[in-house]
Amino acid sequence: MEILYLVFGLLFLALYYIYEKQNHNNFRRKIPLVIHINGTRGKSSVTRLIAAGLRAGGKKTIAKTTGSTPRIILENGDEIPIIRYFSTNIKEQLKIFKFAAKRNIDILILECMAINPEYQWITEHKMVKSNIGIITNVKPDHLDLMGPGLKNVALSLCNTLTKNGITFTSEHRLFPLMKKFGEKQNTNLELVKTDSVSEKDMNDFSYIEHKENVSLALKVCEKCDVPQKIAIAGMKKVNPDIGAAKLFKIIIGRKEISFINIFAANDPESTESIIKHSKKLLPDINFVGIILNTRADRLFRSKQLIRMLRNTQFDSLYLVGEQTASMKIYARKHKISSKKIVDLGLLDEKNLVKTIEEIKGEKILLSGIGNMGGNGKIIVDFFRERNIKNV
Repeated sequence: MEILYLVFGLLFLALYYIYEKQNHNNFRRKIPLVIHINGTRGKSSVTRLIAAGLRAGGKKTIAKTTGSTPRIILENGDEIPIIRYFSTNIKEQLKIFKFAAKRNIDILILECMAINPEYQWITEHKMVKSNIGIITNVKPDHLDLMGPGLKNVALSLCNTLTKNGITFTSEHRLFPLMKKFGEKQNTNLELVKTDSVSEKDMNDFSYIEHKENVSLALKVCEKCDVPQKIAIAGMKKVNPDIGAAKLFKIIIGRKEISFINIFAANDPESTESIIKHSKKLLPDINFVGIILNTRADRLFRSKQLIRMLRNTQFDSLYLVGEQTASMKIYARKHKISSKKIVDLGLLDEKNLVKTIEEIKGEKILLSGIGNMGGNGKIIVDFFRERNIKNV
């Protein structure tokens, strides 16, 4: 009898799988164009930029981001937060197809949710089946799953290359390797350069955006028959992801504090690049502080960033969050002077203000790095609520 129950159970599961698969395929067929965005950094930004550009060009577009705060971006630009009661699961993408198909849209844009290489392949080739793909870049992040080296990360990300379609990327270092991989599945992989975007266009954004992201978004809009002038005008009005690198200014006493939110730029290369860029934006500063938000489940990332800081000029390293003691030891082992390290532990607004008041200098730059979770969000909210000028 137990064997009979087992057989019936397996038969039921098989029939349910076939039913769900057919349902999803029907929803997929109702959406004329699907864009799938993968890469190490900038996925949420590129998703938002493309959606804004396509909307400006009259395309009925829905987008879904999985950034610091996952969102569904509707045809008119309004946003619906995605509430997750359980851990993140790639099956969430199936629900988005069902939602989008019922709205008779022209284009669906999805940010890739998967990190594990196998899940990346399943997401693209079994669920999304995109017409246009994007791999923003390849950087040393999530090396525990996609590593150990950059080549491995690149090949992992290539699991979402559009089969028999076109994929755009800004990754120039590993482009030859990716191109060769794409040829095996008849993917036209195209390298997008930044020369189509002017400095004036970049300065018009309300936050710190990257030329590579804008160039990728413009290329996709061009592919979808939206002229560059119209597309970039729409992009400049985009509502950035909460984790986007944005510069805030506040006044405490006689001190002018500029804070740049880099918590979402988790890999060392992106973090270092934005720190350098922010210094150029503020050439008259006389104190540079780094706030590293540590988490118990992100020790590997914290260690990466500390190693990066060995080659970065700064005056103080403020350790906040859950693992400050161990990261202080790690920083000292990696030749960061103990005089520069300040262990703040779990930080609240009162202690943050006290720390700023103790800084010697009237023009201060603080960069928040590591992770948005926990103390990261508290710090960002503090500066956002008191912001006097967006740079």
